[in-house]
This record gives sequence, structure tokens and C-alpha cells, in this order.
Amino acid sequence: MKRLALSLLLVPALAASACTVAGEASEGRTKVVVGYQSKTINTVTAGTLLRSLGYFEKNLGDRYQVVWQDYESGAPITAEMLAGKIDIGSMGDYPLLINGSRAQAQGGDARTELVAVTGYNLRGALNGVVVAPDSTARTLRDLKGRNVSASVGSAGHGTLVQALDKLGLDAAKDIRTENQQPSVGASALQSGGVAALAQFVAWPGQLVQAGQARLLYDGGSLNVPTFHGTVVRQKFAEDSADVLQAFLKAQIQATAYLHEHPLEAAESVAKETGLAPETVYLYNGPNGISTFDVTIKPSQREAFEQDVPFLKSIGVLDKPLDVPSFFNDTYIRDAYGPAYDADVAETTNGAALPGDPAKAGELWLDGERETRPAADPDGLLKAVREVRDSGGKIRAAYVPDALTGTRWFADHSVWLRDGDDFLPFATQENADAYAASHSGTVPVSYEEAVKEA
Repeated sequence: MKRLALSLLLVPALAASACTVAGEASEGRTKVVVGYQSKTINTVTAGTLLRSLGYFEKNLGDRYQVVWQDYESGAPITAEMLAGKIDIGSMGDYPLLINGSRAQAQGGDARTELVAVTGYNLRGALNGVVVAPDSTARTLRDLKGRNVSASVGSAGHGTLVQALDKLGLDAAKDIRTENQQPSVGASALQSGGVAALAQFVAWPGQLVQAGQARLLYDGGSLNVPTFHGTVVRQKFAEDSADVLQAFLKAQIQATAYLHEHPLEAAESVAKETGLAPETVYLYNGPNGISTFDVTIKPSQREAFEQDVPFLKSIGVLDKPLDVPSFFNDTYIRDAYGPAYDADVAETTNGAALPGDPAKAGELWLDGERETRPAADPDGLLKAVREVRDSGGKIRAAYVPDALTGTRWFADHSVWLRDGDDFLPFATQENADAYAASHSGTVPVSYEEAVKEA
């Protein structure tokens, strides 16, 4: 991505050749409508961050008016695309499946294509299940017979169903799923209306960081790739290929900006969305849960195909999706340039911390414009103690789960001592799994670990 950054700083303005369904905007400018989810921060390079940076508008020139429409989930974006009211959208993998399936079923000008990825996690850690902080549940098994909030057909819902299936539980029979938008489900969790909330980025992290929830299930335990991507109406792509190119180049620029200015990007997204910047940075920062990369990778396509039977089984697909015809990397290849094939094979986070990503952590101190990396959990704990002793204030401390690698808040992690080493885990379940195969481990609190490291 860095190889592309300089070459994409300036993109010539386009001639007014686009033909969008939205028609003419004010002052004779052609309107281009983009649907995005501001709080779904795995899509910020095609949504919130991109909008704030203004790259798309700069690439288009003053003959166009970009209309940004914000939604809480992917379903309404799909509905508007099928009605011809949105040209370009971004959403998660499960909503993308539904988008493609319904567009193919409707046929004609309604057909859509996946043309780029925004961000991904190869293990599925962008999704999670949270419970109230004082919940007695230790694993998903403890939710049997309980009410669980999820947005049916979303990536968070898919993670819940697949994880239950691996445990031999049937989501249709063993739990009661409340189909709710994320914000409604969060309120229901806090009021006690549901026992758990299964959602996508950034809801699990936001609720945990605010002290309103505890992570019960780490999506990284599922070990199934999850991603978000950019989808476009096929007719718009054909008629307005130059406008789509301007958008994809702007998305590449926004990705490069996020890699090069991670703190600034997190604070910008936080300002626009009302999310805590520390939560945004958990997902979008160096070694974050989300890896931002526009290329479409074979592992993502394979996971996508494997998700089709699940969505069909819960009745949200009109008909099985023809995946090959839905994936179209032609446009992103053109926008990306000759480095595309090499970078398709690359899975390193473009904003990686120094050292081993399975161990490296990070401290964000109040009043500092750069974070402090730590080589391993022990080093992070020592750094926390030193900052406290010197009177400093820590905004957030991040560590990777010792079992799944999922980056999480150090003070909301479950800690074990294994000999002289202190090991963090995003969930009690992960800690229990590690302890079961490592005799002699001892549970310790975060404060004990900071004191003893």
C-alpha cells in the first residue's frame, strides 16, 4: 500500500461522463450516492474516514456531487441499491452475500458486484459475543435457553450460529435469537432484556471498553476469515467506470492514510461516529483486529462460498448466490496497478507494530501523539507500572490474546501466570483452553500482573 501512496496523491479530475440513477444534482452537477455504515469501523476506508478526508470528491472534480448516506447495518443499503437509489456501498461479508443474492434474483439493472475489500481478519475476530460484566456465563454453552440479541443475517449473527454449531448446539432451538439492530441490542443487554449480544465490529469492543460488557466469545476462536467490502451496482460500474475508478483510488488513498497516520485516523473516526477513539484504535490501529487491504484474497472468496449454506438455512437468501459472477476484481486491479498480484498474497498488517505480532502490545498515554510499543505482555505490564509510578495516565493498553492472537484491552483481559510469564486472553474460555493444556498455570488479576511482572 505504501508503494501506491505517492502515486495516488493526485488523481486527475474526471470529465462529466457518469450516468447515475440519482440524476442531476444542484447546479447541474451529477450526483453519486454512497451508502456506508459510520460505526462499522472496518469499512472506514470506504466510508467514514474516506468521507472526512475528501479524497473521492477531489478525484472526481467539481462536476459531481457526492451524497453520503449513513446506515447502522448493511440491510438498508442493499434495499436502496436494489431500488436504484445507491450507487456504491460497503458492508460485511454476510450482508454482501444477501446483497448479491437478492440482486441476482431481481436481475436486470439491479445486479451488484463486489469490487474491493475494505478490511478483514483471517480468524474471524471482527465479530464477538458479549455479556453483562457480572454475568456468570463462561462459554457459549451457558447461553442455552437464554435470549441473545443479534442482527439476523449479519456477520455477528453468523459467527454466533457457527460457533454454537461447533459446540453441538442448534441456534434455532437452543437459544432464542432477538433480531435487533446493534444499538437496540446494546440497550437490551444493559437493561437485562437479553443475556448476550452477538455483533460485529466495533460493538463488542465499544461495550467492553465502556465497562458495560465482558467478551464471552472471541470470534477469532472460530478461525474462519471475515471481511467487509465495497459493492457497486453492475450497471453503474459499466456506465460510470471512471467514477468507480475515482472511488477505488480514493479508497486506496484512505487505506494508505490509515496505515501512515493510525492515531489521527482513529481520532477522526471517533469524532465522526461518537465511538471512543481507544476502541476505534483497538480495531484499526497497528496490529489491530482489522487488517485494511483493498485486494480480494482467495481465502476470503473461499470463506464467502462456505457461508452460503448457512444463510440459505436461515431463510435470508432468495436463491443461492453465484459467487464467481459476484466477485469482480477487474476494477480494483486497474486502480491498484502492477503490484496487485503480489499484494493479494500478502497478509501482513500494513500498520504493524515492531516485533512478533503474536506478542507485541502497545500503550497509548494521555497527552502523547505517539504510542509506546511493547515487545511482549511482560514488557507491557512493566511499562504500565512505570507509567503509573511516574504519575502518567494511560488511555489504553493493548495486548494480543495468547491463544488466538486477537488484540484486546489489557485491563479487560483474563490473565494467567505460566512460570515466569504472564499471558493475556480476551475471554475466560480462551484462558481455560490454554490452562487445560498447560499444567501449573495460575490465574491472576490484571492488577496483580502489573505489580508482579
